[in-house]
Amino acid sequence: MENETNTMPRIGDPAPAFRAATTQGTLNFPIDYSGRWIILFSHPADFTPVCTSEFMTFGKMQQEFEELNCQLVGLSVDGLSSHIAWLRTIQDRIHFRDMDNIEIRFPLIDDVSMNVSRLYGMIQPGESETKAVRAVFFIDPKGVIRTIIYYPLALGRNFEELKRVLVGLQTVDAFNVALPADWRPGDEVIDPNPGNMKGVEARWQKAQQPGSDLKCYDWFFCTRELPCDEIYKKIGK
Repeated sequence: MENETNTMPRIGDPAPAFRAATTQGTLNFPIDYSGRWIILFSHPADFTPVCTSEFMTFGKMQQEFEELNCQLVGLSVDGLSSHIAWLRTIQDRIHFRDMDNIEIRFPLIDDVSMNVSRLYGMIQPGESETKAVRAVFFIDPKGVIRTIIYYPLALGRNFEELKRVLVGLQTVDAFNVALPADWRPGDEVIDPNPGNMKGVEARWQKAQQPGSDLKCYDWFFCTRELPCDEIYKKIGK
């Protein structure tokens, strides 16, 4: 049972498929969202404060994720009746920071059986044997896992970072680039290595030309400009 509990898909794996009941009806995952990005995330329990603050933030930002062609899907090991009551409470009663009357329109999975949580390695006994940790899986339009982030029960997620990761993955795919530390849309991006000495020399020469948007710090490390508006014209919907 312990090995089953700790099973965890890896980056580059196909997202494990499952069928589950949710607050938005029955879900066949990930096939129902083919052609879209997906953020599948787990939270420890309904009617808990950190989770409530996170769901309110996801609810506030859900339009931003939708505009990036991304479907949000939540999960905890609570049942549908608990989910529905909790989401209704969030909308009707909770005012936190600048968030009020937050309606959650994305599905929240009923995982009382813990089947999905175990399938995705969300139950980690060192943290809790009865609650899912705060896992986040970024799944691309082909159903492939591209990024995995885990947080402990007591630490709420950084949602600007979650959005940055999504935009970053889409930028990598759309422009065939890599992204440096602390990259944000509009920052310079890393130009891919040409793979051969002739290409390296040509790139170095290009970087020396006046007005070039290519900057080389050494033969293996070159960046170029990629304006924010160019990125958003190409990614998302």
